[in-house]
Amino acid sequence: MAIREILLLGNERLYDVSIEVKKEELDYVKEVVEDLHDTLMNFRKEYGAGRAIASPQIDVFKRIIYMNIDKAIVFINPRLEFIGDEKIEVLDDCMSFPNLKVKVLRYKKCRIYYKDLLWNDCAMDMSDDLSELIQHEYDHLDGILAVQRAIDNKSFVVEK
Repeated sequence: MAIREILLLGNERLYDVSIEVKKEELDYVKEVVEDLHDTLMNFRKEYGAGRAIASPQIDVFKRIIYMNIDKAIVFINPRLEFIGDEKIEVLDDCMSFPNLKVKVLRYKKCRIYYKDLLWNDCAMDMSDDLSELIQHEYDHLDGILAVQRAIDNKSFVVEK
């Protein structure tokens, strides 16, 4: 449908909590997903990075995550569960601050429960970089940015 403007660090809206999608909103959700896809692909073309995007990043405050690695997956109303206590330290990047990386701790393994575009109940286990990725996107739904999860005040790296 359209490439949408990505809200950037400093925009107060990024701290808003998203609301759940209702089943009767699925037609609207499909439009949002097209915009998420187009926006992610455009970002990927411009920056050479980008695996997933959360709807609040395009100013849509619904609980929707779009991930496109080998194939597209849409997570509607996701709920995260952490598997074990093991955490990994990662340099987290974000489309809302494309030249900044932040050192954070994320759970090594997680399970995500969600609805798909047909409103089916689904679940998926993730580990390592996918676990980190989905935690990052899930945080966006709750108005939390990676900069708020920085390990300390020396955990920031600016890239050219």
